[in-house]
Amino acid sequence: MSKVKIISDSTCDLSEELLIQYDIAVLPHPIVRDGELLQDNVSITPDDIYAHYERTGRLCTTSAPNVYDYEQFWRPWLDEGYEIVHFTISSEMSTAYNQAVLAAEETGHVYPVDSRSLSTGIGLLVLEACDLRDQGFAAEEIAARVREDSAKCQASFLVDVIEYLWKGGRCSSVAAIGANLLKLKPRIDVQNGKMLSTKKYRGKTAKCFAAYADDLLKGKDNIRQNRIFITHSGIDEDIIQLVQDKIRQWQPGVEHIYVTRAGGTISCHCGPGTLGILYMYE
Repeated sequence: MSKVKIISDSTCDLSEELLIQYDIAVLPHPIVRDGELLQDNVSITPDDIYAHYERTGRLCTTSAPNVYDYEQFWRPWLDEGYEIVHFTISSEMSTAYNQAVLAAEETGHVYPVDSRSLSTGIGLLVLEACDLRDQGFAAEEIAARVREDSAKCQASFLVDVIEYLWKGGRCSSVAAIGANLLKLKPRIDVQNGKMLSTKKYRGKTAKCFAAYADDLLKGKDNIRQNRIFITHSGIDEDIIQLVQDKIRQWQPGVEHIYVTRAGGTISCHCGPGTLGILYMYE
């Protein structure tokens, strides 16, 4: 039986505890701050990114690992005889997957997976791959199975600070001004690998997040009960607790509710105060 290593780009936003528990390796995405190339959650954190914007008015920008980065990161496991399943953020959002494919053609024994998602939408697939690895499946079969399951991932976020999306080119200035004036919070869903604004909530923060949680969880009888993620970019604990309570109210059979903090790549685009509920459908 071949040895299998599960690896993801840092955009999976899994906590350090989960990375250790499931023996997952993570390749940091590059983040650029005023021309300086840094590494996501290694040499720059989300709070560093926010502080830079508050101080200068300039956003940090994100990039993708290149072919050399992938080859060098994989090499220690390949040299030990592992086959690798490697996860990237959606190919609709980044060139990371294409770079990983080119690198895998050079190294062999690596199966890149286009998650068609972001953040712990990727993380859900990564943990599913770990479950399959622990059941004894080979790398190629694991990759094939999780690719099929990527369409069953519900990944969405409610955004509190619209200016990061605006200045990052993810929404128009007119939409941003309108959202701020009307105190609207846009919901962003990942559909077919792309980010789309699907709904807007209006009112106080707690009310908006409660309504968002109801929409995602109430009356849904086809949510997988093994795990649900609450992933945020820095938000009040009261909001996290509210969403946890909503999960327990509407999905009382869920085995694990994981709360994770989004890394720098995701935080660059959504800013502070964003929170998402992510899970898999049956």
